[in-house]
Amino acid sequence: MSLLTVGSVAFDALETPFGKTDKIIGGAATYITLAASYFTKKNNLVAVVGGDFPQEMIDVLVSHGIDTEGLQIKQEGKTFFWSGKYHEDMNSRDTVDVQLNVMGDFDPVIPASYQGCEYLMLGNTAPAVQKLVLERMEKRPKLVMLDTMNFWMDIAMPDLEAVLPLIDLLTINDEEARQLSGEYSLRKAAKVIMAKGPKTLVIKKGEHGALLFQDDRIFFAPALPLEEVFDPTGAGDTFAGGFIGYLAQTDDISFDNMKRAIIYGSAMASFCVEKFGSERLVNLTQEEINRRVMEFVQLASFEIR
Repeated sequence: MSLLTVGSVAFDALETPFGKTDKIIGGAATYITLAASYFTKKNNLVAVVGGDFPQEMIDVLVSHGIDTEGLQIKQEGKTFFWSGKYHEDMNSRDTVDVQLNVMGDFDPVIPASYQGCEYLMLGNTAPAVQKLVLERMEKRPKLVMLDTMNFWMDIAMPDLEAVLPLIDLLTINDEEARQLSGEYSLRKAAKVIMAKGPKTLVIKKGEHGALLFQDDRIFFAPALPLEEVFDPTGAGDTFAGGFIGYLAQTDDISFDNMKRAIIYGSAMASFCVEKFGSERLVNLTQEEINRRVMEFVQLASFEIR
């Protein structure tokens, strides 16, 4: 089934305890579409970059079967840029620099060939833009998934609350779930958030796994303990891409299949953190993915006697 992802394609400059990079390809939509490309072959992208964005980076996306007809190139503008520095524990970071550039007035244009997509991933961007995308879809997709962050809760909460009733699934981290709900208990937080609109909620807990909520049902997936984590940037977006990519591939949005999608999303995220930026996602093999998924299965598998 076809997947449409709307979000940012950007430059990142990163510094972690393991080293630092100059400008490398980043952005929510980059991680989402690269991760999803290992599952669905109909992978469409709507984003905007400036004239400074190299063609070879677009070629990387195209080489993964990602349709870039919806990628706007504003020759006179500059690409969105984010620079960050991670602390020793890798769980916290400081934003060193943010330059919205062409993302500051992003007007998402949905090509005619993307209309009718069955799955829609609204990557982390302004809630008003996410709502605009939904309004521009001629037919509502089978599943609408949205990612957001505390930044939008701080400056655009009314816009966020206006789009939540229009989606099917929300993915946020535990800190954001507590901020959005006003509840510390994640179980209570989930009920409050789902009452705002989304029928399904995924709460990402980084190195502590992920929680899936729907009605009164809960599923927990552990994170894979890794010997080394080089760069957590984009791990949440990679998780989302693996999750919705698997759903699009199987075309099954049942709760049981979403449990499997959580594992595939977690597996993709575990690859992402092994190298800087999206580097690890570019050269994965299906055999590696299958092996990693089985590691997750074995991690949480046991018998009761």
